[in-house]
Amino acid sequence: MAAPALATDPVVEVVVPAVWPGRPSPLGATSDGEGSNFAVFSEVAELVELCPFDVSGQQICVSLPEVTGYCRHGYLPGVRPGQRYGYRVHGPWSPDDGQRCKPSKLLLDPYARAVDGEVDRSAAVFPYRFGQEDSADEHDTSSHVPKAVVTESRFEWGDDRRPATPLHDTVIYELHVKGFTDHHPQVSEPLRGTYAGLAHATVIEHLRSLGVTAVQLMPIHELIHDAHLVERGLRNYWGYNSIGFFAPHGAYAASGCCGEQVAEFKNLVRAMHLAGIEVILDVVYNHTGEGNHLGPMLSFKGLDNAAYYRLVGDSPRHYFDTTGTGNSLNMRHPHVLQLIMDSLRYWVVEMHVDGFRFDLASTLARELHEVDRLSAFFDLVPRPSRARRGLHRHRLVHAGRRRNDRRTLGRGFCAQRRRLSSTAARWPPARRAANRSPATASICSAMPITSAWSSPCRTRVGDGSGRW
Repeated sequence: MAAPALATDPVVEVVVPAVWPGRPSPLGATSDGEGSNFAVFSEVAELVELCPFDVSGQQICVSLPEVTGYCRHGYLPGVRPGQRYGYRVHGPWSPDDGQRCKPSKLLLDPYARAVDGEVDRSAAVFPYRFGQEDSADEHDTSSHVPKAVVTESRFEWGDDRRPATPLHDTVIYELHVKGFTDHHPQVSEPLRGTYAGLAHATVIEHLRSLGVTAVQLMPIHELIHDAHLVERGLRNYWGYNSIGFFAPHGAYAASGCCGEQVAEFKNLVRAMHLAGIEVILDVVYNHTGEGNHLGPMLSFKGLDNAAYYRLVGDSPRHYFDTTGTGNSLNMRHPHVLQLIMDSLRYWVVEMHVDGFRFDLASTLARELHEVDRLSAFFDLVPRPSRARRGLHRHRLVHAGRRRNDRRTLGRGFCAQRRRLSSTAARWPPARRAANRSPATASICSAMPITSAWSSPCRTRVGDGSGRW
């Protein structure tokens, strides 16, 4: 069988033996140096095809031969880091029943560690013909959608260690990866607006001079741009429109998008840690960029629409939307919870980040309709009592619909808030004014933070008077 060569390989084709059974875990693409294991979840799939692409954009689809616990899996010898790929899922097409499998649509791996390319928003990426919602569009989307990339997991972390700054001493600066250095005169132009630019020594020294102990990065998960913005020649600057929860956004990388963005982000984290600065991610697990029943089919919809998304009970054609974006992830499904926890674990263990801010966490806690304090999500979110196990080593979780709505999550956090309150009572008046309440003290900086060279974004900016 002829299979496509790696994106970095000068040879166009290599000969690969038949697909081996492989393993159902871990999900996603895992390279061992001799080949790669592929595993993807779908309860409704009748057949899943893995479609690797060669350097010319040609694809050769092979069926994943094994099924274990609704996970389709297979191992391809000779497939190494840099290989681009996607999935095609054969299964039921019945929108009225919430099923939307369409093998003509190339799908992004939900566990992709890197993504190459963008959605071009042509009519082909929609699973129906415009004006005919019940119809099925058969146009192939392989030339219109991004591809997942097999990545290299090895990285020289050296003696990297988490700063583990005590909560009462923490000063968090929220920033945008692109906007923070987009016009920085001391960062070379090719590095501006990138992970590498943010890791520049001058930038880090500026943060240190302000007393910053942690940076909170606005969303850096792989995202797609909204159609109404693209039509106006604009982009989704803030980035709250994720499509890949394991992949750092390729547009923020100076080194490339075929896996290079992963190493570049790791370099950023390592540089921040070396300066004693923690890295916190703003994460958006409440919805995806696929929109509602009229949106494009890029990944989750075509894999298992009813499993990944909350659907309206008496009308499963439509999406139960508590986010204002068209869809909400189905937090009642165990695999969706696994997806989120696997993503968090990946960013902590593999990427060495120190904490998370959950955007619109109330959606993640909706078991039925209202927010449930006993929801499965809240039970899984790390708590101080679990601090010694795996994911639970990270140190801060907070959430809110609006930027000034900072609600701490997780049982056991009350003691930390009491300690913080006691500490805040001893702060000088200017610092207490800047931090209006103990509950927000870990979010707001205790000093004005100004930057003449950062683009306008949702970074907290001081006016020089000590007021926000």
